[in-house]
Amino acid sequence: MRAKNHLYTALHAIVADLDLEWPTRTTIEPPKDKKFGDMAANIAMVLAKPAKRNPRELAALIAEKLIEDPMIDNVEIAGPGFLNIKFSVEFWRNTIAIIEDRGESFGAIDQGKGKKVQVEYVSANPTGPLHIGHGRGAAVGDSLARLLRFAGYDVHTEYYINDAGRQMRILGQSVLFRARQLEGENLPDPEDFYRGEYIKDIAAEVLELHPGLLKKDDALDICREYALNQILDGIKKDLGEFRVEHQNWFSERSLVTAGAVEKTFNRLKEAGLAFEQDGALWFRTTEFGDDKDRVLRKSDGSLTYFASDIAYHDNKYDRGFELNVDIWGADHHGYVPRMRAAVEALGKPKESFDVILIQLVNLLRNGEQVAMSTRAGQFDTLEEVVKDVGCDAARFMFLSRKSDSHLDFDLELVKQKSMENPVYYVQYANARICSVLRKAAERGIAIPEKATSDILSAIKEDSELDLIKLLDQFEDVVDSAARQLAPHQISFYVQELASALHSFYANNPILNAKDENTIAARLCLLKSVSKVIRNGLNLVGVEAPESM
Repeated sequence: MRAKNHLYTALHAIVADLDLEWPTRTTIEPPKDKKFGDMAANIAMVLAKPAKRNPRELAALIAEKLIEDPMIDNVEIAGPGFLNIKFSVEFWRNTIAIIEDRGESFGAIDQGKGKKVQVEYVSANPTGPLHIGHGRGAAVGDSLARLLRFAGYDVHTEYYINDAGRQMRILGQSVLFRARQLEGENLPDPEDFYRGEYIKDIAAEVLELHPGLLKKDDALDICREYALNQILDGIKKDLGEFRVEHQNWFSERSLVTAGAVEKTFNRLKEAGLAFEQDGALWFRTTEFGDDKDRVLRKSDGSLTYFASDIAYHDNKYDRGFELNVDIWGADHHGYVPRMRAAVEALGKPKESFDVILIQLVNLLRNGEQVAMSTRAGQFDTLEEVVKDVGCDAARFMFLSRKSDSHLDFDLELVKQKSMENPVYYVQYANARICSVLRKAAERGIAIPEKATSDILSAIKEDSELDLIKLLDQFEDVVDSAARQLAPHQISFYVQELASALHSFYANNPILNAKDENTIAARLCLLKSVSKVIRNGLNLVGVEAPESM
């Protein structure tokens, strides 16, 4: 935020003038109670010991220098040496001009400095349509990628296709089984097969495309490959309609055929971290804090998921990614320690790998929970939910809570055009501003093209300044959300900003303000609020309609 950055720069100069080093434990942040000012700093207290000065005396010296800044209106010393700083009205007015000038880039920062980051998300087994749980991971992953790009990172997104192993075999068997039923065989349903209607549809299609399928030696392979491709096409279509585009789709099978898994095994063996026991190959994950060693290759020669995952992450580092962020379902929480162990075993820094866990979504219809099971074919697909409530409502709801918190997704609530619906509440704030601007044009009121200092001089009220101060916080929210890999902070912020806008609108006349200067200034203020709402919503992949 501008206020924090301005104060940080000013204090840095003062510390340098005192011939002291900048103390690492310095905090500069808005006070909990705004009556104490716009910013609070503890610098005098953390600097007192190295400066060999009384903290209050040092605070007085710093305050004396700060007050010389024309953008600072007042500095007070509190308690043992806290500094409470109030910025000038002119400083806050300038925020509107800056938002106007930066437009879509307002709030963007260079935190990442071009650091190469990969965000891998969704990566659902291609055994059925995406359900609402996958949708939450998709919304979080895509929003995180947007956020990190906005924060100056070089972001690459990827979907890991689990197209090898047991699940693919079961998929092929399920389709072949349905094909046999469709051809007249009377067979009981095996419990562990996939049973959704989509399996029957795929079976019917593959029978039509491959006459005499059931007599072919490679019937199982044909069913598996056709089902895999059809389901993947459906997943890509559903994600596209959800405004999610992965830059790369990476096949697990490609790792095996390229020899990447064996290469990783050899690397671990050379480091003394893999060993043979009872005919199986084991990884010494206990050396890195895991509770037990893990199998990589079973005694029958088949690979574990863990083996492929290590090779996959080894491949990520080979591609030059400096930070790898995986987004997994919360049911994989026990898998995190062993993957962290694998990253360390590969010789990579701990901080180069992170995992975001996505908690369950409880889908409610008329107050009753909807059961979801891919194998049983009992689920509300992401496609169905998006068609029912819309992409904007679904995406915003998925980010309405922290990703590691359970989410109750109320289908009826998100369809309501009321202030109780969080996405409507935020979008309506922008639509309300656009409505005011349209009415101004209809009445022949001039809408300023540029927020000049003359126009902004009419901004004096606390209600106006409070709204501006909230706009100024956007950059700080972006910084915090990016550092913590927490895109939900953006949705929290735009809700707070929407609330402030609705309150301002209810309590302050805009087009009927006391004079033309105030009308012009408030129109400029509303335009700035609209811009920040739109920038924030864009980061979470939600549109900002101009009318509702």
